[in-house]
Amino acid sequence: MTMTYTGTTALITGASSGLGSEFAARFAARGANLVLTARRTERLEEVARKLRDAHGISVTTLSKDLSRPGAGAEIHEELTDRGIRIDTLINNAGFGTRSPLVEEDPTVIASEISLNVAALVDTTRAFLPEMLSTGKGALINVASTAAFQPVPGMAVYGASKAFVLSFTEALAHETKDSGLRVFALCPGATRTEFFDVLGSQAAAVGRLQSASEVIDTALRALDRPTTPVSVVSGWGNRVLAGMAQRLPRHLSLAIAGRAVQD
Repeated sequence: MTMTYTGTTALITGASSGLGSEFAARFAARGANLVLTARRTERLEEVARKLRDAHGISVTTLSKDLSRPGAGAEIHEELTDRGIRIDTLINNAGFGTRSPLVEEDPTVIASEISLNVAALVDTTRAFLPEMLSTGKGALINVASTAAFQPVPGMAVYGASKAFVLSFTEALAHETKDSGLRVFALCPGATRTEFFDVLGSQAAAVGRLQSASEVIDTALRALDRPTTPVSVVSGWGNRVLAGMAQRLPRHLSLAIAGRAVQD
């Protein structure tokens, strides 16, 4: 069954490119009105204009730096003042760094933790009560295949995504009787700007997927009668994630370190 979202509103973070803009296009095609957030105002407005023209939906844009403390609650307050209620939240904003921790810039990794972890929790907590009250939408938190094992050379990023996976699976259980569909989406290497920000393609383990392929995985999960608590995009990635969970910890750690650092 294909889920439709006509008459609902979806909030998508990190919506100016990559997975975020693809999520926006797919939910617009299924009838949802949108609230899109990102730091890059011009890119965000361009995405919004195209979706309004293509689908005749309402698109609200908010230029926000979610790594600032309290940004999620600030967005909720602003939308409440405008009379906009959110049915679906897609926490997509995030970035990664790749270096041994001792070489990382403390300011950058603090921002990484703030965006990947604190902002996701803050935004989820701000909007969860109203999403539960309608039970018509979904909560999708974008994790990563990096969540399934420690990742030497990307220690902060891997740990942040492990948090997202654990947090989301727990929320899925807490809300299982509500009608809200909650799951963690775990992509592997994807053709987005992620690796441009990272500064290297060396951490791209396995076949690169397109953003469209990853969102196909998310939508199939939403369309299932029972939504899984987490889903890995790509057959090869599912195999690798399964192996990481079954191998002795020291072996999965060594394999991940070799894959990322080579």
